[in-house]
Amino acid sequence: MGLVKRIVRSRPVQEALGFVVASYLKFVQRTNRFVMEPADAYDRIGPQMPVIAAMWHGQHFMIHFAKRPQDRAASLVSRSGDGEFNAVALRHLGIRAIRGSGARGRDIRKKGGIQAMRAMLKALAGGEMVVMTADIPKISRVCGQGIVTLAQMSGRPIVPVAVVTSRRIDFDSWDRASIGLPFGRGAMVLGEPVHVPRDADATTLEALRLRVERELDAVHERAYALVGSQDPGAKPSPAFAGESHA
Repeated sequence: MGLVKRIVRSRPVQEALGFVVASYLKFVQRTNRFVMEPADAYDRIGPQMPVIAAMWHGQHFMIHFAKRPQDRAASLVSRSGDGEFNAVALRHLGIRAIRGSGARGRDIRKKGGIQAMRAMLKALAGGEMVVMTADIPKISRVCGQGIVTLAQMSGRPIVPVAVVTSRRIDFDSWDRASIGLPFGRGAMVLGEPVHVPRDADATTLEALRLRVERELDAVHERAYALVGSQDPGAKPSPAFAGESHA
């Protein structure tokens, strides 16, 4: 197994995997009929570029569908072995990869968090949109502080984004990841931009973190509704969560 793992994570294999993934995603994009909501999203968001495009973990395969051809973009990708072919795929899709991720209960330097934050700030300052997951690994659909801190330090707004197709594969993973299939319908939903003041105090930052979380839940719920589905990763309703099963 060690030999197989080394082969799979070798540069030639990672390059090939990334190319195949990117080619497949381009095919999915071409063969699905997409609607965008709101219909004037580009007119509204365009003047605010570059923005921080926020997504939930598990939605990273297709979020690039919502990017306009003229928008330069960089995406945060983990330093893990699996992150390598994702970075290759993004390159073939015209998106620059910034390697690094947040750390949960570990030294952030080991996962490249500080360097990644600096790189994302530099990207935004240079006019590149930054795409990143709002939740941190293994804690699905709970917005972390990182994306709010990036918005505060950069002065750029956070735009919640969801991209969903009617025909797809939903994985039974911690993040309930999904990948679209060809020949279906698709929906791209952009939420209201969330602005984070540079002088925001801790209370304000927490309120804005929760707002980003709510907005992401809302755009995902709406995107799935537009294609006639339900979000498999949605949080249970308060009423259901509070039921007793004695």
